[in-house]
Amino acid sequence: MGIGALLQGFFLGASLIIPIGAQNAYVLNQGIKRNHHLTTATICSICDVVFISLGVFGGGALLSSNETLLTTVTVGGILFLLFYGSMSLRSALQSQDQIEQAQQVNARGRRAVILGALAVTVLNPHLYLDTVVILGSIGGQFEGNDRIAFAVGTIFASFTWFYTLSIGAAKLGPTLSKPKVKRGIDFAVAGMMLFIATHLANGLWIKYVA
Repeated sequence: MGIGALLQGFFLGASLIIPIGAQNAYVLNQGIKRNHHLTTATICSICDVVFISLGVFGGGALLSSNETLLTTVTVGGILFLLFYGSMSLRSALQSQDQIEQAQQVNARGRRAVILGALAVTVLNPHLYLDTVVILGSIGGQFEGNDRIAFAVGTIFASFTWFYTLSIGAAKLGPTLSKPKVKRGIDFAVAGMMLFIATHLANGLWIKYVA
């Protein structure tokens, strides 16, 4: 198994996973609340294993070669990011009383947390673009053991990041849950979602209109 391919997979995977996205925002929020945060990190990591494996071992090439499917996934990703971004912006603009009420309501059971983690993963088309298309197209260039090493590297990056984010958020929960800090996080998430959605929309504009 090639160490070079392993490291390339790890660092490339980290570069795609670490920027704030729907998964990261959800993991962060569950960590801050200490509400089944390790379960959340596990679900997101396992889902990444499935999508990364699908992309590296053939799914990426299939999706990339199908223009209609790729465009559909991209449009879905834009809509999903706009929706999630608007939810984060709405949370950032809540009053103190509304924030306290939301914190009381948002303490959910394990099943609800798992369903939420699956939703921000499976229903997030932008994730398909990162894991299946981008990682798949690059991983597909490797052969034999090197391709396996690349996939293992990206998967390890996913587990490392989600557990680090979850545990770190839980330990810093008292600080991160302060209204001003939480509001800042929500604004940052909303801004990043809008930026990514704009980037994807610009790509479609250049491809089909310009």
